[in-house]
Amino acid sequence: MLVSTLLAICLPVLAHGKPLARSLQVHEAIKAAPPAFQVVGPAASDATLDLRIALVQGDMAGLEKALMDVSTPSSAQYGQHLSKEEVEAFVAPKPESVAAVNAWLKDNDIDVTKASPAGDWLSFSIPVSKASELLDADFSVYKHTSSGKTSIRTLRYSIPSELQDHIDFVHPTVVFARPFHGPAFSKPVPSSKRELVQRTSDATVPASCQSSITPACVQALYGIPTAPANVSTNQLAVSGFIEQFANQKDLSTFLTTFRPDLPASTTFSTQLIDGGSNDQNPSNAGIEANLDTQYTVGIASEVPVVFVSVGEDNQDDVDGFLDIINFLLGEDNQPKVLTTSYGFNEPDLTARIGNNLCNAYMQLGARGTSIFFSSGDGGVSGSQSQSCTTFIPTFPSGCPFVTSIGGTSGVNPEVAADFSGGGFSNIFPQPSYQADVVSGYLAALGNTNAGLFNRSGRAFPDISAQGERVEIVLEGRTTQVAGTSCSAPITASVFALLNDELASQGKPPLGFLNPLLYSTAKGAFTDITSGSNPGCGTNGFPALTGWDPVTGFGTPNYAALRSAVGL
Repeated sequence: MLVSTLLAICLPVLAHGKPLARSLQVHEAIKAAPPAFQVVGPAASDATLDLRIALVQGDMAGLEKALMDVSTPSSAQYGQHLSKEEVEAFVAPKPESVAAVNAWLKDNDIDVTKASPAGDWLSFSIPVSKASELLDADFSVYKHTSSGKTSIRTLRYSIPSELQDHIDFVHPTVVFARPFHGPAFSKPVPSSKRELVQRTSDATVPASCQSSITPACVQALYGIPTAPANVSTNQLAVSGFIEQFANQKDLSTFLTTFRPDLPASTTFSTQLIDGGSNDQNPSNAGIEANLDTQYTVGIASEVPVVFVSVGEDNQDDVDGFLDIINFLLGEDNQPKVLTTSYGFNEPDLTARIGNNLCNAYMQLGARGTSIFFSSGDGGVSGSQSQSCTTFIPTFPSGCPFVTSIGGTSGVNPEVAADFSGGGFSNIFPQPSYQADVVSGYLAALGNTNAGLFNRSGRAFPDISAQGERVEIVLEGRTTQVAGTSCSAPITASVFALLNDELASQGKPPLGFLNPLLYSTAKGAFTDITSGSNPGCGTNGFPALTGWDPVTGFGTPNYAALRSAVGL
């Protein structure tokens, strides 16, 4: 299938010089491209490949220990987050690794650029012909069948044997990441029948919240305060990808309709990376981007919100996921909360890139940022419902250094949303902070779903929030959406408000949340004990008393969380 690529390998490299011969050893290899990709043919020899080298990072075990020390409530170092420089000192590759890899690239007339704050990533661009010789690889063009998106990849590559201990991996080479999806439309309630829910002084939940979730519903359900925040440095960041644009006019209409107590001019700032933009043409408003900004600005009253728009000019080949984290790690004053409503199926990423991204989240958490990801909308079948014979975990929810958010539906009582992504990672082992509660759940589960999931993997989600029939404004009109994409910004807003209260008292932000959630705060949630997350021809996991891989510990109780964090 890839034999014709050998012709390109044999051609002389004119402008860049022929790579020097070294003893090469296979570094990464996969048997075949994922089923969602089809080979188109050999890559053109003169096509440009934008490659990155991930160097072996310095002391990640040390950084993990430091992260746990500053994130565990019982630790004497709790809340004493690391500085940018302290984190980079842990991550920076050993000098001998930098020297050895740079010498190899220099010998082959390749100019490199540092691509991360700690210097653990290097980037360069070379023709396919040169990359083929340098890495002893056959590069082909692959097409993602449903989207039509093409990319140049290989099924295996090699590096000099003496660099095996210095190079973690060369990227993207063997990574076939599928484009991801946003929220789904719910069946809208006709405007003539929709009751706009107003907050009530006794925090009762109006009956109309059964059919239409608004900010007032969320505030009543979870006891979220409406008073404006006070601390201007307590920033909440919203990730934006795949040219999803957050419309300011739609936000103003949303606030006028659903938060009339806030000025209609309340808005968000914007940061652009990788050629990103935020087109304000009403017809280009994005469902996901509008949802995420409306349910952060509209729930986290007056907390400064920044929409980080990652453009299509990203060269990380994981849709900008790496670029946005490296961007935030490069800031001296990074946001205190980051919410992202996108993700991948874990099998779509290699373990190496998954671990590297997870380590990047560890770095940001060590500096005091709480990181939230939606858990996925396919139940146990992954990010979206699909055919499968074993359960499919999602990423980054399987990373132990992020907080994964599942979805609920209904009120009085809330139940697990049947789409709520949940399960057990096949890449990341179960962290100690959740071992007891997961063991208890597995004991109650018994032999149900035996052999379909990794019982020793990192379990998710951690907590959950409303995710169905959620009202947004899109192109000037109200409509409803569903998915854990709704749940993540709602939850992020809760913790942004807690951070505001802490900062008002001169206390540090909460940072990496999971050690807190699984210890002193595990009782600060409303336990969801009904429902399941079916998929793969099964009923999935059932929601049970206590933590479960459908809704985690349940939904937030703001008053109880205040007590748990010392307010």
